[in-house]
Amino acid sequence: MNELVSLIVKKTGLPEAMAMTVVNIVIDYLKKKLPAPVGAALTSFLSNDAEVQMAENLIGGLVTDVEKSVAKKGKK
Repeated sequence: MNELVSLIVKKTGLPEAMAMTVVNIVIDYLKKKLPAPVGAALTSFLSNDAEVQMAENLIGGLVTDVEKSVAKKGKK
């Protein structure tokens, strides 16, 4: 989970404490919304380095998409 927090700090410029809060909010939300077995596996998923790397790549792609979208809207 620390790697995910570091990625959010790097990509957004948020302070580490705030990024940790964001990660915890998202994890708690997902645990409540996902089926019980999936929600229970979420913490385990985030402790696996290979899976964290996949999540980092996904988040990095989402941030890039958002940045492109914002830039495109700014040109209009």
